[in-house]
Amino acid sequence: MKGKEKLNSLNKGFKVPDTYVIIFFVVVFAALLTYIIPQGYYATEDVTYVVDGVEKTRTVIQEGSFQYVVDDNGNAVKSGVPFFATEDFGGRAGFVNYIFEGLTSGDKWGSAVGVVAFILVIGGAFGIILKTGAVEAGILNMIKKTNGREKILIPILFVLFSLGGAVFGMGEEALPFAMILIPLVIAMGYDAIVGILITYVATQIGFGSSWMNPFSVAIAQGIAGIPVFSGAAFRITLWVVFTGAGMIMTMIYAARIKKDPVKSVSYESDEYFRKDLTQQSEIDVKFGIGHVLVIMTVVLGMVWVVWGVMTKGYYIPELASQFLLMGLVAGVIGVIFKLNDMTVDDMSSAFKQGVGDLVGAAMVVGMAQGIMLVLGGSDPTSGTVLNTILNGISGAFVGLNSTIAAVFMYLFQTIFNFFVVSGSGQAALTMPIMAPLADLLGVSRQTAVLAYQLGDGFSNMIVPTSGCLMGMLAIARVEYTKWIKFAIKFFLVLFAISVAVMIIASAIGFN
Repeated sequence: MKGKEKLNSLNKGFKVPDTYVIIFFVVVFAALLTYIIPQGYYATEDVTYVVDGVEKTRTVIQEGSFQYVVDDNGNAVKSGVPFFATEDFGGRAGFVNYIFEGLTSGDKWGSAVGVVAFILVIGGAFGIILKTGAVEAGILNMIKKTNGREKILIPILFVLFSLGGAVFGMGEEALPFAMILIPLVIAMGYDAIVGILITYVATQIGFGSSWMNPFSVAIAQGIAGIPVFSGAAFRITLWVVFTGAGMIMTMIYAARIKKDPVKSVSYESDEYFRKDLTQQSEIDVKFGIGHVLVIMTVVLGMVWVVWGVMTKGYYIPELASQFLLMGLVAGVIGVIFKLNDMTVDDMSSAFKQGVGDLVGAAMVVGMAQGIMLVLGGSDPTSGTVLNTILNGISGAFVGLNSTIAAVFMYLFQTIFNFFVVSGSGQAALTMPIMAPLADLLGVSRQTAVLAYQLGDGFSNMIVPTSGCLMGMLAIARVEYTKWIKFAIKFFLVLFAISVAVMIIASAIGFN
């Protein structure tokens, strides 16, 4: 009994570090690696592949082209990251400016600056939408009408979001949906974790088990030199299995939280949403024509987003414009119908408040990108520690049994995703090495692609370097440390199934 009391005392005295603290220590570790591991680089070449009858080109690493950066004496160079970088270091990121470098890296089509801008814009847009009160009024109205049957929404939404991840690589697009669905599920008696599961996690399960994702499967297969979208029957089966497993785990967890909400790791932070919904309920807002028009604006806007992504290839710049327009239209409706006594100035204030709510998420995106920059970046032709790590791990596979090698390929891709969370970026870096390596190990190239997509997709739900994940947690107001406490168990189930899948794929010679 005394031992238990002592343990409880220790637990009470231990405070889990904040997300910013965790990322900082990861940056410290990455910086130390630059003093220990020499820099390396690859030569690259352009390869072509066909997707839906259209020829595409991708720059990839040349097989066997890895070399160390050497000095005048032929010794491998170890160049530790500078503490404070200036132009004297050739524009290289320094240890203490990893946040700035991370935030300003990339372009408007990707991480980090594009994702940061996207998060801030949708935050402002939804700030206006939420200011109208239509979302809360709609949620309360739906709860009254479902009369206890709301649990059927969980499997339906999970499958739809998983399908979005599988068909058009849905990821960042789940963020605005979460702004609506998280308050909805909390109002139904669940928690923010359930909201994250049916949106972001579902998309990543679909992404990882997809048979036609243009941002992962198509690129990886094209680089590996196998027919694009081949092996679809096997992957569709996997999608059903993984989506089914994720959906069942989500429903079991949701039922447990519904029975006893206090068991939720996000119970305290969910009070933000519960308080808002309680206030709306006490006011007894009537669900009028103005509320209906705002909800219709959001629904039609989401349809427009899905249509744009699937048929026009819209990405971050276009999506940001779509959500901004959605917010403006909703705000105008709110002003005309005097929803929440809304004025034009209130639209401006709500936009600023919405942006402010997601500034923390935007900062995390930059910090996460800074980790890779401290390691030298992901350019295969530049001398970086990351290239050396990639070459060393791939070389360690030589001589392994084919089945064990297939499992290790999956492990490697899972770990490597911590450093390069971009699906297409990881494919371009690893597949030119993994594909020919698979030939040497007696593993089919199709299996090598499978290892890549499973490793890339599922670990996105736990790696703190994923800007999309951190943005989702900010929207849900869930600390990363609390999320990982729950998510690691969820991930380990998917991990175990993935290992079994790799063994099966190797055994049947998946092609």
